[in-house]
Amino acid sequence: MNRAPRPTTAVLAVAVVLAGLGGRALLPPAVGGPLGDALYATLVVLLVAFLAPRTRPVVAGVVGLVVCAGIEAAWLTDVPAQVVARFPLTRYVLGAAFTPTDLAWYAAGSVVGGALIALTRPRLDHERARGRRSGGGAHGRRPYSR
Repeated sequence: MNRAPRPTTAVLAVAVVLAGLGGRALLPPAVGGPLGDALYATLVVLLVAFLAPRTRPVVAGVVGLVVCAGIEAAWLTDVPAQVVARFPLTRYVLGAAFTPTDLAWYAAGSVVGGALIALTRPRLDHERARGRRSGGGAHGRRPYSR
């Protein structure tokens, strides 16, 4: 299985962070907020691919969405509020409150993240992708002969 190239994934992650921060700072909250939520999920998906480069794009997208939804659902308890009160910078990871609409933006961002991973993966050549090589044999291998 081919893998997501880590340098490319890292560059994409930095670009996503900058776009998210820029969007929140420069766009009206009605646009910058949802954009930031979607890009947050995109970043989580890219981090999954960075940490586990052989992960399939769809799996990375699902894992990213589950992580984001889990963090969002944690706001239904008082634990994230206590963590943010004690460590204010964690607000950038944990957010500020439970907002159901964020889940839709996380789903959109997870799809974007999975697509970015799929688009940046090296492509296998045509013959390897189809499992064939000259010489025949099972699974594209040459039969054993003396």
